[in-house]
Amino acid sequence: MRSKPAFRHLPVWTRVITALAMTGLFAALLNDFAITRNASARLYYQAEETPECQVGLVLGTSKYTEGHVNQYYRARIEAAAELFHAGRVRAILVSGDASTQYYDETTTMQRDLVELGVPEDFIMLDYAGVRTLDSVFRAKKVFGLDRVIVVSQQFHCERALYLADAVDLAATGFCAEDTPYTQSLLVRSRETLARAMAFVDLNIFDTQPRSLEQDERAARASR
Repeated sequence: MRSKPAFRHLPVWTRVITALAMTGLFAALLNDFAITRNASARLYYQAEETPECQVGLVLGTSKYTEGHVNQYYRARIEAAAELFHAGRVRAILVSGDASTQYYDETTTMQRDLVELGVPEDFIMLDYAGVRTLDSVFRAKKVFGLDRVIVVSQQFHCERALYLADAVDLAATGFCAEDTPYTQSLLVRSRETLARAMAFVDLNIFDTQPRSLEQDERAARASR
């Protein structure tokens, strides 16, 4: 007489939770793959091959991590400056978290772009880009942009383009240099989770940016 599989000996509630978890994991992986595939034809890695666009949207991150310069940040700023100097964008919108006077990604990005030769008058500032969703949605709804080149690492560009599609923002991605850390299991797991949250934000909660106001500092910079 055959014995029942070990799984059958578990309590019903344990089996239900396990089944739901496995289903959720499969759905998250499928969503991750779909977002990657959706963006693949719109990603560029060389400035001279990138189609021209009025504005490049640089997604913010902290400049320092664990006491050292964040390599993701460095690569994004250098990529944005490269696009500008190659004549692929005429202006740059830097969008980051500037929620307190002690933490201001946006002004930091502006300052470092100026140091790389981008004129200050060609840099627009979005101080309310607290999430990727906020940065992308506000580019459309607050700054009135119809087309952008998103500047970030490849995995981040892919998710940003998925969000851009939701608000009819025509977007391509210019992929900043990646770091070996990007390929780590931890980073990939976080990105898969972030993409799952993006799906939920768009399709279940209809999440909107925390603010659709244009900060006075941003208003002055965009004139």
